[in-house]
Amino acid sequence: MASSGSGYDLSSSTFSPDGRIFQVEYATKAVENAGPVLGIKCSNGVVLGCAKPINHKMVVATTGSYKRIHTCDTHIGCASTGFLPDARVLVQRLVEESADWQEQYGSKIPPGVLGERLGTYAHYFTLHGALRPFGAAAVIAGYDPDTKECSLQLLEPNGAPYMYYGVATGKGKQAAKTELEKLNLHKAPILAEDAVKQILRILYLLHAEQKDAKPIEIELSWICEASGWTHQGVPKDLLKTSQEWAKEQLEQEEEEGNGRRLN
Repeated sequence: MASSGSGYDLSSSTFSPDGRIFQVEYATKAVENAGPVLGIKCSNGVVLGCAKPINHKMVVATTGSYKRIHTCDTHIGCASTGFLPDARVLVQRLVEESADWQEQYGSKIPPGVLGERLGTYAHYFTLHGALRPFGAAAVIAGYDPDTKECSLQLLEPNGAPYMYYGVATGKGKQAAKTELEKLNLHKAPILAEDAVKQILRILYLLHAEQKDAKPIEIELSWICEASGWTHQGVPKDLLKTSQEWAKEQLEQEEEEGNGRRLN
């Protein structure tokens, strides 16, 4: 950011000489410093997961204000990261858009339409000097009752929503993207039950790589046939067995890595 401090970062409506909007980049940096969020589109649904760092041992991590995964409608869920108050505004907007569509048209809003509407709303905050971009990102999982298909979207601070087979944002997103790419989700989608295991493995991996790692609280949710195509939390029994699998997998990978170094 060589041009920062020269007056081009005072307003989100001002371009720098090299065509950058610094306030959007600052908002993106706020997302990159927050807890990781992952999403995987599966052959039979879609799964969301996030790791919430517990910054103080007196914090009750299960309180509603500390939640990172929310149900925006029966068929749509959202996992957010970044500046938490900004994230709650985006989630509330999703809820309102879903309710307005239901009231006006008498049907569930298509997830793709909802993502575009939220993107337009977020982009509006990058156009005026009196406003600032949202320092938050939202991963939206949805099921379209008309097409019988699930979708996974990421909305970034610049207001651009994109569809993904697998997506990661927040701290350690590059390492998480590398792990997601190894799964070849665009060629061979996995089952939702396997996606739960893979998301847990990646979240634990990211946590282990942090030098000053703080305790984390993990949230997972899904939309699949097992949940009746509604957004629900992953069942506790599946979550427990998946956590055990993920930790064993990481231990095996670490042992294999140590063996290669010794050889």
